[in-house]
Amino acid sequence: MAFDELRDENGGVRAAYAEVARWIEANGLDALAQRREEAEAIFRRIGITFAVYGEGGDPERLIPFDLIPRVFSASEWSLLDRGIRQRARALNAFIHDVYHRGEIISAGIVPADLVYGNAAFLPQMLGFDPPGGVYSHIVGIDIVRTGDREFAVLEDNCRTPSGVSYMLENRSIMQRMFPRLFAGGSVRAVETYPQMLRETLREVAPPATKGEPMAVVLTPGPFNSAYYEHSYLADLMGIELVEAPDLFVDSGGVWMKTTAGPRRVDVIYRRIDDDYLDPLSFRPDSLLGVPGLFHAYRAGQVTIVSAPGAGIADDKAIYVFVPAMIKFYLGEEAILPNVQTWRCALPDERAYVLENLDKLVAKEVHGSGGYGMLIGPKATKDEIEAYARRIRANPADFIAQPTLDLSTAPTLGGEGAEDAELVGRHVDFRPYCLVGREVRLVPGGLTRVALKPGSLVVNSSQGGGVKDSWVLEG
Repeated sequence: MAFDELRDENGGVRAAYAEVARWIEANGLDALAQRREEAEAIFRRIGITFAVYGEGGDPERLIPFDLIPRVFSASEWSLLDRGIRQRARALNAFIHDVYHRGEIISAGIVPADLVYGNAAFLPQMLGFDPPGGVYSHIVGIDIVRTGDREFAVLEDNCRTPSGVSYMLENRSIMQRMFPRLFAGGSVRAVETYPQMLRETLREVAPPATKGEPMAVVLTPGPFNSAYYEHSYLADLMGIELVEAPDLFVDSGGVWMKTTAGPRRVDVIYRRIDDDYLDPLSFRPDSLLGVPGLFHAYRAGQVTIVSAPGAGIADDKAIYVFVPAMIKFYLGEEAILPNVQTWRCALPDERAYVLENLDKLVAKEVHGSGGYGMLIGPKATKDEIEAYARRIRANPADFIAQPTLDLSTAPTLGGEGAEDAELVGRHVDFRPYCLVGREVRLVPGGLTRVALKPGSLVVNSSQGGGVKDSWVLEG
């Protein structure tokens, strides 16, 4: 039985949701359904979309938004805050280690082939120290809840985790539509995130930077599925949004073309994958990267956020070892446990997975966005057999996890005012931890909700939506 975040085992409203429950009763579900249409109109006017590929037609869709907020108490957030910060520190320590002495590998904790044979490992980063020793500056950690004060990490995102624009816009829309909800000041603010990100970028500028560091957001361009977020964050931080043709490299560093002449760039918050960053160092056919950028980076002339090669820490095969990393580097027990995971690369574990595929969730180790995943209990016999053949062909490319009873949060169901109802839908949570000289974390994150009845898949690309996430004052 899934943990109900709204009601306790006796059917009473949990303390954290008391104000939300009063608000729902005072407004009525039919009125909230009408306001939902207003919210959708705002999203449409703003232009917040996401991409769905492989279904034909226009891939750009409006993000479904649920009006009922997801709530964390102050004590629940205190637990999450400590666990998230701990994990971000350990992941950065791991990345530094594998590009230097590889002590965790020598100790026999992480297998060498999982690191050095991994597509996300960049030999070009060996021996290199980025400013401040930080590799993953924005760590997005996907967290699920299975019980009262029972949270677990589903996966880590150490490269360019997306979705923070939804966190900010969800809050903005809720404040605009229901200002009285926030009048008491009981909900902690997330609006400081852009300033915190800007400060993080400033802190990791190269040591030779003179004066105030010049930071930019590097985007692949308007055809990218997350382009709205790129432009949104650049605007909120008050920095330039650039594409590859806007930048060039010479012996003195990286420069941005302007009408007043070239301007030195110190920090690049890139939203481009490693392979496409620099055609001289990686894919020569890339039109999205800046020729010579990686050389300038290695020379200490510019900081790239997050560092090339940081993805070695968020591979799903590496995920299994994060609690051991925390123990190895920090001397601490993991505050937030992993979800039990079977590696198909190991014969015994592969045999178990293939035997129980109808009961498990199987994933590609390099997959994202809900693609390439099999939910055994929801799959047909033919789908299970086809997936089993894929595992047998390339076992190292797959992991499996139990089908978790994700917690449910109250959600506004029905198509309109006439059939509006309050239903429980499965949710997960992605906070965004910023790592510079300091580790920063706003009290909140992105809650994704599986809007389809019974569905466990929260990804927007797979029919999920988003909702505002509240952290209450103590």
